[in-house]
Amino acid sequence: MRFWRTSPPPPPLPPTILELYLAHRPDAALEPSTFASRRVALPAQTPTQALVKTLYLSCDPAMRVWLSPARSYMPPVPEGARMRAFGVGEVVRPGPALRVGDLVEGMLGWGEYAALEEDKLKRVAVPRGLPPSVMLGVLGITGLTAYFGLLQVGALKRGETVVVSAAAGATGSVVCQIAKNVYGCRVVGIAGGTVKCRYLEDVLGVAAVDYKSEEGVDAGLKRVLGKSRIDVYFDNVGGKTLEAALRRIAQGARIVVCGAISGYNKKELQPGPYNYVNLISYGATMRGFLLREFEKEFDRAKADLSRWIREGKVDFREDVVNGLENAPEGMKRLFEGKNIGKVVIRVAEGGTGVQAKL
Repeated sequence: MRFWRTSPPPPPLPPTILELYLAHRPDAALEPSTFASRRVALPAQTPTQALVKTLYLSCDPAMRVWLSPARSYMPPVPEGARMRAFGVGEVVRPGPALRVGDLVEGMLGWGEYAALEEDKLKRVAVPRGLPPSVMLGVLGITGLTAYFGLLQVGALKRGETVVVSAAAGATGSVVCQIAKNVYGCRVVGIAGGTVKCRYLEDVLGVAAVDYKSEEGVDAGLKRVLGKSRIDVYFDNVGGKTLEAALRRIAQGARIVVCGAISGYNKKELQPGPYNYVNLISYGATMRGFLLREFEKEFDRAKADLSRWIREGKVDFREDVVNGLENAPEGMKRLFEGKNIGKVVIRVAEGGTGVQAKL
């Protein structure tokens, strides 16, 4: 007599799922009518695809750019289409190489499940003791943006003076910690409001300038920097904050253009800095970048970031919004500046099957 060992059948999948889509392209700030929800059939899976259950979704400033009809590095999200978003999820129906239970990251979008080609998904191993959402933050797009923006584009040197805008946000807070704790730099963070500035001073241990205060960003930088000049300015904001930084750049300064969130919700294109001529006067450079430029170096960067977390040099904070239906609220929090750290949407529980040592 022969015996076969059988595995328990996987839990049944729902016939319909929730997804949120772009209902109305916004002219300026996001509105209640921008997104809408609907029930749709569970995505059909082709032989080259894997079916993924969404666990966490990332909220990033670039998502506002994707809603604009203007030409950009990615085509705009079409009206009526599922909202684009990067996420981490769990494979529930395997593909040619991915297995049930694998944790993957990819452009899952605002839906409870997604069927994607395997070459659009990447298997990830979450460090023990950390939530899967960390792969969207300090060990994901956020941390990699800080790492390559500061070290490659900014060409940071030990002991330099670094100023960071949106410093209490997801990317800015990682930039502050790498500059201060890893490279021994003097760091000044720009943020809005007393709570965020206290976070910068008390938790991250860097000097803070409150652009919402009566003093303002220009006078605040003058007070904090004194006679010092800025070697690296990591810009997440643009606008008047960028102009204030350009007034105080050092010879050979590097301005890292990561984002311009102050203008993303404006109806009209915002003018560039009036004092850009300072780049000539001080022999400075100002460069934007896309993360995909450094894709071949991601593994090295993640190894460095993991080591710095283990050594206590880099920490992270998450602003978690529960429920896919509340994803628009997550974006609203981001663009209203209510978050400290990374905004993530918790869609479902899971993701304990594949873990690694930090």
